[in-house]
Amino acid sequence: MGMTLARQLSAEDHDLTIIDHRTEVLESCVEDFDVMAYEGNCATMEVLREAGIESTDLLLAMTNADEVNLLCCMTAHIMNPKIHTIARIRDPEYAKQAIAMRSAFALSMVVNPDNSAAREIGRLIKYPGFLKRDTFTKGMVEIVELRVDADSKLNGIPMYKMSSIANCQVLVCAVLRNGTTQIPSGNFELKEGDRIFVTAPSGNLAILLKSLGIITHKARKVLIAGGSRISYYLAKNLLNQGMDVQIIERDEARCHHLACLLPEASIIHGDASNQYVLNREGLEQCDAFVTMTGVDETNLIMSLYASKKKVPQIITKLSRAENLQILDELTVGSTICPKELCASQVVRYVRAMQNQVGAAVTVHAIADGQAEALEFVVDDNTLHCGEMLKNVKLKKNILIACIMHKGAIDIPTGDSFYMPGDTLVVVEGGQGEVRQLNDIFEV
Repeated sequence: MGMTLARQLSAEDHDLTIIDHRTEVLESCVEDFDVMAYEGNCATMEVLREAGIESTDLLLAMTNADEVNLLCCMTAHIMNPKIHTIARIRDPEYAKQAIAMRSAFALSMVVNPDNSAAREIGRLIKYPGFLKRDTFTKGMVEIVELRVDADSKLNGIPMYKMSSIANCQVLVCAVLRNGTTQIPSGNFELKEGDRIFVTAPSGNLAILLKSLGIITHKARKVLIAGGSRISYYLAKNLLNQGMDVQIIERDEARCHHLACLLPEASIIHGDASNQYVLNREGLEQCDAFVTMTGVDETNLIMSLYASKKKVPQIITKLSRAENLQILDELTVGSTICPKELCASQVVRYVRAMQNQVGAAVTVHAIADGQAEALEFVVDDNTLHCGEMLKNVKLKKNILIACIMHKGAIDIPTGDSFYMPGDTLVVVEGGQGEVRQLNDIFEV
């Protein structure tokens, strides 16, 4: 988690200091990123003072121990009362307590990668048909990911025909082709293997799937491989929706623990990477299969096997985000990286600290992190209010994907415009230059 944040924040030119008790980790950080490094216990006053905590704006406590993260934030706040603190809290037993006692623990924000990943997976299972879904404007607008297969109605279609094929108001805001992200023009032609990112009002998504011939049905039986914390959060979510949940876990003690926490779920002691175990537990009969072990390679192999068995929906958890770009040719369904989801939350907070006025309300990384979708609220300081978009010059690889005006959603055309109080969803092609809304315009 710390390395993921270091990569993203150093790319945005923040002055970073890394504290860790492992020499090899610090050496790797210094080699890969432009950071200062200090070896020691981050929860002690001595180490924090040496690292310059008194002049620090933000502390990110991201160790593997929740207790250390809480103590680190409390200690830092005593030494610097003006500091902002964000702690990673993963243990379900601490989750509610940490939020309820935020002031006592001196926490500005609590993040939980496991819970964030479980919520994302739960949404994908509840609304199948898309590889990924990101929401904006309080759930009224979404950017969804689809793959263009050989028999897809979109194969060989130029962008300007997209809405007529979809039979509803949609906009392709980004295309990932051969590992490279492009912001498409109206004449851009889709090809087999493209992964496309479509902006649409949430109410249009069912119409989009039906128009494309993608048949989905509500999941009733979900099989989860691995009994991690994410599996617990996910199973609890799915059980509350009335689904039948099975978890296969190889550690017997963990199985007993999960059985106590989730009495309504079926907990199976076994090795989910063994195809005999998967077949015995009804892999072919399940509606969704989620691979949740701690080994990415194992998750990928299990997902490929599930694809061979024609499981309708497959979701693969990956711990390392750098693996995402090698998966274009593999049929592993949707991919979820908890660290990336959590890092997006932190980056949004950091940007809001930088730009108190005009900061992004929501930030989502799309296209394997090569592009960002940002939500902004238009104010009196925003440039070009009331002007038609065809007369507004945007920077290269930037697109206004959606305008919300007084609760009405507009997928913009050249004649569209925005006014103070409106909400804009903006997609930028990975340059990382957009910090506030006015950054999208060509000067």
